[in-house]
Amino acid sequence: MTDQSSHTTLMARRSRTLGPAYRHFYDAPLHPVRGQGVRLYDAEGRAYLDAYNNVPSVGHCHPRVVEALAAQAAELNTHTRYIHPKIVEYGERLTALFDPALSQVMFTCTGSEANDLALRVVRAVTGGTGIIVTSNAYHGVTADLAELSPSLGAANPLGAHVRTVAPPSGVDGGASFAAEVRTAIASLQAAGLRPAALLFDTVFASDGVYLDPPGCIAGAVAAIREAGGLFIADEVQAGLARVGSHMWAYERHGVVPDIVTLGKPLGAGHPLAAMVIRPELLAEFGAKTRYFNTFGGNPVSAAVGLAVLDVIRDEGLQENAASVGRALQDGLATLAQRHPEVVAEVRGTGLYAAVELRGAPGTAGQGISWLLNDMRRRGVLLGSCGSHGQALKIRPPLPFGEDDLAELLTALDEGLSQDGLCHILGA
Repeated sequence: MTDQSSHTTLMARRSRTLGPAYRHFYDAPLHPVRGQGVRLYDAEGRAYLDAYNNVPSVGHCHPRVVEALAAQAAELNTHTRYIHPKIVEYGERLTALFDPALSQVMFTCTGSEANDLALRVVRAVTGGTGIIVTSNAYHGVTADLAELSPSLGAANPLGAHVRTVAPPSGVDGGASFAAEVRTAIASLQAAGLRPAALLFDTVFASDGVYLDPPGCIAGAVAAIREAGGLFIADEVQAGLARVGSHMWAYERHGVVPDIVTLGKPLGAGHPLAAMVIRPELLAEFGAKTRYFNTFGGNPVSAAVGLAVLDVIRDEGLQENAASVGRALQDGLATLAQRHPEVVAEVRGTGLYAAVELRGAPGTAGQGISWLLNDMRRRGVLLGSCGSHGQALKIRPPLPFGEDDLAELLTALDEGLSQDGLCHILGA
């Protein structure tokens, strides 16, 4: 059987067995069979530069992570109803990366579970049910979180207890963000709903990546606390050294959340997530109810999590995110100047960036779809963000180096120059 016929057969089997709800990234679906560092390799042996995946945070298949996983799996794997030194050590190491006010942690397997647990906590502690999220937020896959994730579309309507606000944008973004949160609080109260939490992804990734100016979230956080609610910082996409200047993106804004939810990068490909919290909140929650997750925080996951933290420290990956991240932002700004007819704006910090195209959001979204497929053909993997997918999302593994960046910028320069993209955008 030829590679092409094998690929076609696999696609047919997938469709027949897994059904239609799963989606592909590209017009010609990618079939990776191996990963190493910042590269993926497909079934035909072609290498792709991974400038999208933050899950393998320390690089695909890092040998220290793989070794830690295998060694602990060969020794013991149980759960948190038994005590185990690696679980405790990982909890200590992880919470030590936060402000001292955030000193306790509960483990889950996914960011969705962490956000779901955070919702349980805020409801128990505040007595409220009203939740405020951003206008194109994504927070997870549970039924409760689908009601808080407008990015899932009209087929997943928001709950009656949910209000949306635009993310902060521009020089005066912080003031407008705070004002919208206050309006949302008033709307909840008018409906007889007590505000429980303001929940947002701290780089506003699904909304289109909005990080500046530093401090722009502080007024909104103050507003929810004045109303008796709590601030949940969703660091599932943003956290663990990615922004370079800080370990967690919320730290750029000079605030300390009440709860922080973590996921994707913690396990570098292994399902590991967590909720970090103020101990007084967890004490009140624990006095009223309990939480147990069969696989959350098991010894194998703890061993993986410790290995990831070791690699970030020993290989200077936060420092790399800062230095290569500055070069990434500068390089994208240069491309925006070279292609003013197609690039509307570049946003980001560290190894997280968005490149928004010109035109109406729907048209720009078509342009991004074309560009993603063009870049895939050039051997570079990227994503999209924004309410209409109108911006490129650039979010590579943390070891992304200067040579990798040069390859990305060269390919993107060529992609932005193509007549096909200009035709879609009317440029």
